[in-house]
Amino acid sequence: MTVTITTQGEPAPAGGADGTYDVTVVGAGVVGTAIARELAGYHLRIALVDASDDIGNGTSKANTAILHTGFDAVPDSLEARLVREGHHRLTAYAAETGIPVERVGALLVAWDEDQLALLPRLLAKAGRNGYHAARIIGAEELRDREPHLGPGALGALDVPDESIICPWTTPLAFATQAVRAGVHLHLNCRVLDIAAEPGVHALTTSRGTLRTRYLVNAAGLYADGIDRLLGHEVFTVTPRRGQIVVFDKLARDLVGHILLPVPTAAGKGVLVAPTVFGNVLLGPTSEELDDRTATGSTADGLHLLREKGRRILPALIDEEITAVYAGLRAATGQEDYRIQEYPAQRYVAVGGIRSTGLTASMAIAAHVTGLLARTGLGLGAPRRLPPVTVPNLGEAFPRPYRRADLIAKDPAYGTLVCHCEHVTLGEIRDALSSTVPPRSLDGLRRRTRARGGRCQGFYCGAAVRALFEEAQA
Repeated sequence: MTVTITTQGEPAPAGGADGTYDVTVVGAGVVGTAIARELAGYHLRIALVDASDDIGNGTSKANTAILHTGFDAVPDSLEARLVREGHHRLTAYAAETGIPVERVGALLVAWDEDQLALLPRLLAKAGRNGYHAARIIGAEELRDREPHLGPGALGALDVPDESIICPWTTPLAFATQAVRAGVHLHLNCRVLDIAAEPGVHALTTSRGTLRTRYLVNAAGLYADGIDRLLGHEVFTVTPRRGQIVVFDKLARDLVGHILLPVPTAAGKGVLVAPTVFGNVLLGPTSEELDDRTATGSTADGLHLLREKGRRILPALIDEEITAVYAGLRAATGQEDYRIQEYPAQRYVAVGGIRSTGLTASMAIAAHVTGLLARTGLGLGAPRRLPPVTVPNLGEAFPRPYRRADLIAKDPAYGTLVCHCEHVTLGEIRDALSSTVPPRSLDGLRRRTRARGGRCQGFYCGAAVRALFEEAQA
């Protein structure tokens, strides 16, 4: 197995005997890595490039981590179809690779008569989207199932197949499988310009020139910029910031489902949801910005979330907060995804992939691969991808520190480094020597949970940093 990952300071290698890739995917978030993995299932020369130092380092790392059924998507839209298909694909893939998923279900809670009157319409919408397991429940059943809800809840739409998933190991699994199958991953590789040469796109990057016959733009927040380099002005990305509060694991018993508001014209609103890591999320806000790097939290945003949370789950607000973060979603002013092929340019744009992109990622990848074939890319016969198993970061599953069989074979799995998150020396060692290793302490946290607990690295930070720096030496 030949693994090619290039980072800052190294020239990006050529794709084949003539120095040209068959396909280059720009953007290594959950959608870009899924596309690269899908293409790796054929005998093609593939490059995956990203301006960051790691995969999944943009929108993909900061979201509500929900595996959606698509019950509330716009019926007959591309997003509705791909979310529905993606839910089935990713559920099966997670079981195969060890990505933690918990089918906790969702409840859309009606807090007044107007919201209660909307529930039959939402139920009908779910049916139009091919989801028929939803049902309306009354206030008494709702209170039995969620006894800590705030006063005044009148009923809810029960969506039993909504799930929570690990947002970090999903793109890691995609990227690992792609790289093991021969995809060249180029990190710290920002695309600066794109020139048309006969039959080829010449990408000027921060680390040299890459040539590729076909191009896929999955650049997320910067997808409109790449699109303009190809001469198009079809969409403009407006960053939409979502601030989220993460509560300590002691709050986990307060909530059993994903608690969703009844959506309005202003958006889907603020939710309360458990996480696969054992915490509870409150958020997100929805703020349209101009700055595509504005991932900081604000006093106003956190105040809004606390007020919303006090209405939904009053006891939650008294719990300790582990962390606060913000993610930017790539809004385009249109409800649907902006996925478009340009046959004359051998180019596919993948824009406007918002909060459902994690769920839809594998279906988007299959759809984009089909569009590439329609533009003239010869796929040839498919091939089997190498198997992949990702680290288990889910609290509801046997973690390494609790597995006597692992510890008996290697005591490093019984040696705790991060006590808040029960992360062992063996897990950190494995992450640092993995196919797609972390390039930063944050990257290591997303692979192991180290430094992600209630002390936020106060106690384990020095030890984790020493292990990281030793691996970089």
